[in-house]
Amino acid sequence: MNIPLIAGVFFALAGVACTIFPVIPGLPLSYASLILLSAAYGWEPYSLPLLIILGIAACAVTALDFLVPKWREKKYGASKPGVRISVTGMLIGLWFLPPWGIVIGAFIGGMVGEILVRKRPKSAFRAGAGVFIGTILGIMLKVCLTGLMLRYFIKALKTYTSMF
Repeated sequence: MNIPLIAGVFFALAGVACTIFPVIPGLPLSYASLILLSAAYGWEPYSLPLLIILGIAACAVTALDFLVPKWREKKYGASKPGVRISVTGMLIGLWFLPPWGIVIGAFIGGMVGEILVRKRPKSAFRAGAGVFIGTILGIMLKVCLTGLMLRYFIKALKTYTSMF
């Protein structure tokens, strides 16, 4: 039994799941699956430059996932209480309507938060839109890179195992 291979498959699946349902960051899990698959097969499946580039990309996208929504919120004038309520709305949305509830909850939470703070629906809609756009951009970045890593993982898995 090849434990790094089994762990790599688990991390690949967990990485995709955590990208869709953001309980923990999925990109580091997807990246760990590539490292584990490489370790399982004597570091042959991937070149060192590829692993370094994907590792840097995973770190950058994970950081951007936290920063992009904040930049968009600031650009569209969201207040700190509005952002907090937006995050609360995102968590509530995740609970009731996964995975789309994250986006819908962030938008509605941002609007409600701004209405409670500023009492102006027009600025609340603008701030809610900023939160929504930032959230969507972050999700798109994560899904694209996780998909790329999953593609590399499956391709190497096909090459080095008889599972497929």
